Amino acid sequence: MGEATAVRARLRRGIGPLYSGALHFAFTSAVALAVIALALSRLHSPSALELLTVPFTFLYANFVEWRAHRGPMHRKIRGLSLIHERHALQHHAFFTAADMQIDSRRDFKMVLFPPVLVLFFFGLFAVPVGFALRLAFGPNAAALFVATSMGYFLLYEWLHLAYHLPVPLPGIEWLRSHHQTHHDPRLMTRTNFNITFPICDAIFGTRAA
Repeated sequence: MGEATAVRARLRRGIGPLYSGALHFAFTSAVALAVIALALSRLHSPSALELLTVPFTFLYANFVEWRAHRGPMHRKIRGLSLIHERHALQHHAFFTAADMQIDSRRDFKMVLFPPVLVLFFFGLFAVPVGFALRLAFGPNAAALFVATSMGYFLLYEWLHLAYHLPVPLPGIEWLRSHHQTHHDPRLMTRTNFNITFPICDAIFGTRAA
């Protein structure tokens, strides 16, 4: 048994017998879509200025994605060890640049965020900004922020899972290649931290050529 195969076998033993990758994916998608629907139901004739919340939120989420990936997901920070262990020590051990594919739905566990980390990121980054926007610009801006940030999170999860599927999905080959480069152990702490679109990688000079 090769080292990579042994690592995968060890990590798979840590997946509970009742775990269902399909249910994990369905739960994440359903919760995110429900939050998006609830937020959009709160909109009341948003103005053009309020609609600018959408692109600003998208860029903010792209920065948070880049910063969290470059920071606690790859660097040990006191109080955030769970994030580092889950990503750097498990996800990157399970998936290497030479072996990016999942073998079964149970491997979804190694890709999708655990619910507790979803709550952490949403509570740390989305909720405070949403409250601030409501106070400063009103409920429409807050609703658009919540809907867009949750939509971005769902896009993150769907794309990340797609990068690790055995059969590449058409239309996202360049994004998959961008992420595969990040899984090179020589580069993973220095380059290609964006999972969705490498906007901040381009801005901050961390995009590998």
